[in-house]
Amino acid sequence: MPQLTMTDHSVELARLKRRLEREHHARLEAEQIAENGLRELYEQQRRLQLLEAIAVKANQTSTLNDMLQFTLTQLCQFTHWPLGHAYVSLPKQCDRLYPTAIWHNYLTDEDAVEDFCRTTEMTFFDRGIGLPGRVLATGEAAWITDIAKDRDFVRQASAQQLGLKTAFAFPVLAGQHVAAVLEFFSTQEIQPDAELLHTMAQIGMQLGRVVERQMAEERLKHDAFHDSLTGLPNRTLFLDRLQHAMNYQKRHPKYLFAVLFVDLDRFKVVNDSLGHLAGDQLLSQIVPRLLTTLRSEDTVARIGETRDIKDTLARLGGDEFTLLLDDIHSPNDAMRVAERIQHTLTTLPFSINEQAVYASASIGIATADQQTSAEDLLRNANLAMYRAKSLGGACCELFDQSMHVRAVNRLIIENDLRRALVDNHFILHYQPIVSFKTGAIVGFEALVRWQKNATTLIYPNDFIYIAEDTGLILLLDMWVLQQACRTMRQWQIDFPQQQPLTISVNLSARLFAQNNLVEQVQAIINATGINPASVRLEITESMTMDDAERSVQILSRLKEIGVHLSIDDFGTGYSSLSYLHRFPADILKIDRSFISRMDDSPECFQIIQSIMNLARNLGMDVIAEGPETAAHVQQLQALDCDFGQGYFFSRPVDEQKATALLHGACVYSMLTKDTVIPSLSA
Repeated sequence: MPQLTMTDHSVELARLKRRLEREHHARLEAEQIAENGLRELYEQQRRLQLLEAIAVKANQTSTLNDMLQFTLTQLCQFTHWPLGHAYVSLPKQCDRLYPTAIWHNYLTDEDAVEDFCRTTEMTFFDRGIGLPGRVLATGEAAWITDIAKDRDFVRQASAQQLGLKTAFAFPVLAGQHVAAVLEFFSTQEIQPDAELLHTMAQIGMQLGRVVERQMAEERLKHDAFHDSLTGLPNRTLFLDRLQHAMNYQKRHPKYLFAVLFVDLDRFKVVNDSLGHLAGDQLLSQIVPRLLTTLRSEDTVARIGETRDIKDTLARLGGDEFTLLLDDIHSPNDAMRVAERIQHTLTTLPFSINEQAVYASASIGIATADQQTSAEDLLRNANLAMYRAKSLGGACCELFDQSMHVRAVNRLIIENDLRRALVDNHFILHYQPIVSFKTGAIVGFEALVRWQKNATTLIYPNDFIYIAEDTGLILLLDMWVLQQACRTMRQWQIDFPQQQPLTISVNLSARLFAQNNLVEQVQAIINATGINPASVRLEITESMTMDDAERSVQILSRLKEIGVHLSIDDFGTGYSSLSYLHRFPADILKIDRSFISRMDDSPECFQIIQSIMNLARNLGMDVIAEGPETAAHVQQLQALDCDFGQGYFFSRPVDEQKATALLHGACVYSMLTKDTVIPSLSA
């Protein structure tokens, strides 16, 4: 075996040394790889824990401020960046960021921190301005490596005083809207960290879901207390504001406020003629004008506030608005605001579908005087509004206690009226219709009376308007028609004559508007067995003018079943001669207001004469309502009027007395124009 030389040992030693070095480097590299892997795994675990913590908090909170504070704390701890701050944007001012008092701070220089925070909280960032504005404009995160070299960093002086070097910010996105921006600062110069920014983007999306949830809750709350069409407070919020005002008044007796109840006049006409969409457009145009009448436009007051109510406009529904006038000196202040409302509504027309629409309002005013509840005060303003509407509308009325007394009495009458219909406490009186030519009773008009008890008889003027408002008139009208037809059918049997007696019955506007009117009339005629030609249905001309085309159709169908038609109170409504000749009416009844003044008013006499000529040209008979004197009768005879119905002949009488009239005075002597008909009631 050959001996190794010294040289050979050196070579072998060098080789082994190189091998050991390679193994050592390999071991170091493996250890570094393992350490880096562990570090990366650790950082990844920290990021996951951060995201999980923020996700859990996001699911538990519904307020953005709490979520922002929590997130700032977590991110400062995660990044070891010592200072963080949050900005928010408002939904209606999304081009500007507003600083908040939400901070997280690890820095110890309290004076420098206070100066930087104060500078920040006094700065609003518009889109594209400064670090927050850059994020607002792009919707993406932004990084400033060296604050001192960034010319767009507007807080540079106070930042350098605090020793801030690097900053980054990221957005909180709610859909496409930047709802907030979070910014962080470090006292060390740090290069952009793509992984960190990616994590921040994920956090921004999680926070965005909190914002979206809060916005949804706020929308639900807003919708619960605001009108969907106009955005004004609704009844619930208005009553809440009103109750707070009343509570404040109890603590401060000298404090005075008022409620205005505003109801548009003839709003239904717009809906019926132009459609409900046009009605909504009119309301939307009216609201801005109403807002100009307020002394302050605090129409978005939040529920639960204790003071600072100010003037509040609300929509209760339909065409009804209410206005709370805060801290007035006297009711005259409320009256002046009501007059401003009237002026702003009537000065210029509204444009709806290229049509000019004019509007006015009936306004009721009620002032607070230790009222028991907000509902009471609102009711009082409503009663005053109805008083204004009863006076013709387009005016203002101040509530007084007599209005409440009348309202209570009305409710009592309404309840009694309902019971009277059930218990059949109504009777009919009949007023004869007399021929001026023959003196004969040719028919009767049936007039309803309410027999409240054995000694109390209530006349239509005291209850018909309530029946119409409540819809009870529909039942009452049908009862009157059926009872009158049944009675007249018996009279026709008992008092036969060549031209059968007729019965006249008034139809209310509510009944005339019913789609099944013709069918109801036909059913009553069939049930009573009366000849339809003996039935005279009386309608007012104003009823026919509300929808003239429909009126023509309904009247034509009534004529088809054989009844005769009479236009009542002619001359006092809103007749249109262009439609009158199309109405298949048989009789015009001249209103009693013309007859009563014909003695001393040449104009009334001429009107009567004109109505007579019109009726003759249209082939219609004429009944004069209300002749009370022999002079009336003579003048009507001279005009060749056909029939008369008035106190000169007889007041309305019950069925028994009407039967007696038929027994004793069916036909009077043939009359000449110089002969006065004797009074049946003499």
